[in-house]
Amino acid sequence: MYRLFLPIILLFICFGSVSAQSKTPKAVFIIVDGISSNSIEAIETPNLDEIAGVGGYTRAYVGGEKGTYSQTPTISAVGYNSLLTSTWVNKHNVWDNRILEPNYNYWTIFRFFQNQYPHKTTAIFSTWLDNRTKLLGENLPGTGQLRIGYSFDGFEIDSVRFPKDDQSDYIREIDELVSSEAGNYIKQHGPDLSWVYLQYTDDMGHKFGDSEQFSHAVQLADKQVGRVWEAVKYRQNNYGEDWHIYITTDHGRDAKSGQNHGGQSDRERGTWIITNANGLNTQFSDNTPGIVDIMPSIARHLGIKFPKEQAFEIDGTPLIGKLSFTNLALAYENKTIHVTWKAIDKNDRLKLWISTTNDFENGGTDSYHLVTYVQCSEEAAVIDVSKLPSGFFKIVLEGSYNTANKWLVGK
Repeated sequence: MYRLFLPIILLFICFGSVSAQSKTPKAVFIIVDGISSNSIEAIETPNLDEIAGVGGYTRAYVGGEKGTYSQTPTISAVGYNSLLTSTWVNKHNVWDNRILEPNYNYWTIFRFFQNQYPHKTTAIFSTWLDNRTKLLGENLPGTGQLRIGYSFDGFEIDSVRFPKDDQSDYIREIDELVSSEAGNYIKQHGPDLSWVYLQYTDDMGHKFGDSEQFSHAVQLADKQVGRVWEAVKYRQNNYGEDWHIYITTDHGRDAKSGQNHGGQSDRERGTWIITNANGLNTQFSDNTPGIVDIMPSIARHLGIKFPKEQAFEIDGTPLIGKLSFTNLALAYENKTIHVTWKAIDKNDRLKLWISTTNDFENGGTDSYHLVTYVQCSEEAAVIDVSKLPSGFFKIVLEGSYNTANKWLVGK
């Protein structure tokens, strides 16, 4: 009996293991506009709490590195594009909500996904049409004629169906419509990569600041997120799919009234990330991640591989899975660059690269020189730049599990 059933038992064990590993990865991210971290923590949000209970909640930041080349305005479209491209404004070039000249050389998560998985499906559900037509750049030459599989947006320009009013009730109604459609469509069709954008919270912040009206708007957004979350759970339970959902915001609010944003105060920069993702790492739990960390996290889950030149430009660190290191930092002293980091995998061997060109931003290729190999556990290296052209350096630290870049400008 034992010999007869052992192969069958092993077959079931192997099949179960393969089945668990072969679940189709799916991802949806939601931007709920203009909610600072201290606000979200003070308001009852049962749906967000449930999602965080599955994965996690962390305070986060927008605005790049304050006082440096990457300092980024805490403005809506600027924040969205930092998430989409995993770069700060010095690269993606969206400085305000006019979105005048996006630099499409820095690809969005949607473009990477379509390029590598053209047979898979994408969707966007948005209060604001420009998210698709300008930021994603659908059907533009600069984005390689990117196409989104399903779009549900543009209602803010439909003045017949949604006439504008002083209290922004029309935006509230649009958010209700957008979130309902997102929940229904995801439940029925399960697109592989989706973006949901909700605006009403920011409108209430601008009009009333820290107020009862703003709190009610956040609670309404929680219900709207809940519609998408219910759809995600339905897909997981009925289709055996492996869904990651990320919810975040694009900026905080000013400390004085809560009505404004755009500057570099702690509250304007202070945001948050909520996710159900499994395998959250130290970048999520021990650091304060940036909005730029969401895109490479989704990419890792969906199996997107970044070509080397593009990987060298990405400013974010994955929040899931293995890491070689975190906290890359540079200091310039006496014609040397001191490079430091925090070792995560101390046994990893890192590559240290340098370039004095920035041709990538214009669609070209940068000339990188491999400075040295270094043991991750050393957590420091020094680059002699005395014989290199001064004024601009791009430094890249490359590990087995992640890559990070920093610039030195005007040295």
